[in-house]
Amino acid sequence: MKYIRRHMEKLFLELNKEYPAILITGPRQAGKTTMLEKLIEEEGIHRSYISLDDLNEREMAKSDPKMFLQIHKPPICIDEVQYAPELFTYIKIHVDNNHSPGEFWLTGSQIFRLMEGVQESLAGRVAILHLSPLSQQEIYGGSDIPFMPDVEQLSKRPVAVRTVDEVFGNIYMGGMPAIVSKSYKNSKIFYSSYIETYLERDVRELSGAIDSLKFFRFITAAAARTSQLVNYKAIADDCDMDQNTVKSWLRILETLGIIFYLHPYSNNVLKRTVKTPKLYFYDTGLVCYLTKWSSPETAMSGAMGGALVENYAVSEIMKGYLNAGLEPYMYYYRDKDGKEIDLILERDGVLCPIEIKKTALPDKRLTKVFNVIDKPPLRRGTGAVICINDKLSAFDSSNIIVPVGML
Repeated sequence: MKYIRRHMEKLFLELNKEYPAILITGPRQAGKTTMLEKLIEEEGIHRSYISLDDLNEREMAKSDPKMFLQIHKPPICIDEVQYAPELFTYIKIHVDNNHSPGEFWLTGSQIFRLMEGVQESLAGRVAILHLSPLSQQEIYGGSDIPFMPDVEQLSKRPVAVRTVDEVFGNIYMGGMPAIVSKSYKNSKIFYSSYIETYLERDVRELSGAIDSLKFFRFITAAAARTSQLVNYKAIADDCDMDQNTVKSWLRILETLGIIFYLHPYSNNVLKRTVKTPKLYFYDTGLVCYLTKWSSPETAMSGAMGGALVENYAVSEIMKGYLNAGLEPYMYYYRDKDGKEIDLILERDGVLCPIEIKKTALPDKRLTKVFNVIDKPPLRRGTGAVICINDKLSAFDSSNIIVPVGML
């Protein structure tokens, strides 16, 4: 399998010189282990690699974590560390006694801030990164600078894909390394196995016994509502479940790094905004599989075409920030009058409004809604319409047109 360089590698190696422990979280099969194995190979020192998918190693780590670390001495890479949270206290003790950078490389298939009971153990002692499926810029060897609607920055950024067919080809393929590298050519079989082998098992471990058919109906109903306001009742009705179970399973999908939310931008100046978050998947290939599109062409012409482009754009921007180790200050806007902005990026107190459209010929009128955030003391920055164009251009000095292939 051809290795695709991850934008996170440079940051990881810099942090490795400063922090005694680095934890990389993210969904299964996103490439966490592959990246660390590549870095171990290039590191030039002996570093043990232990996977807690191995039940014998897991049992020792859980029942006798002190002995585990005596047998497996740092520097060490521990894969799927969420299976033995008992280790965290002993890692903390080792770190406090030795103060040596780069001793522990850890991976976990759960988002650290959502993992139960481990934050306190390693607070201030571990650098935490989130690795998502491959981004468009990683696949095509492009820029590692997170997206902002800045003409000077964007003018140096390559356009990875230019036509609507190429864009939907990427949307349909998704970002799972095994698919992108063509190790597995049949994406339907890959995603079917992925759900049965990993997601169902992980959901079962986090929530107890589950009905496999009911879980598949649930995650399909969630995928059908990507880029929309979360509607627990509609998802529950679709899969004949109660709303509390839907909320619980959505939280588990978030914990596993499968979905994320955009929360509404709120400010005392903007008092009529809605409060419900919007739902997105990190991997559009999984969405296409779950919603049963048979090809990029059918996805492009189908009822979900616009939602898929929006999910793709938002997830690509999100990946860029996560790969750089930055907190993504990303929101959306919708008020009770029906005015909506698909995405707002906030940086240094400046709000950059963004519309996302499945079109190659955007209309300047799309930018009129940006005026809703032109209210002191709010500071509005450059606005953008992200669309299926083939080059960077502008409506005027305040609003630019960005190809989705540039994200």
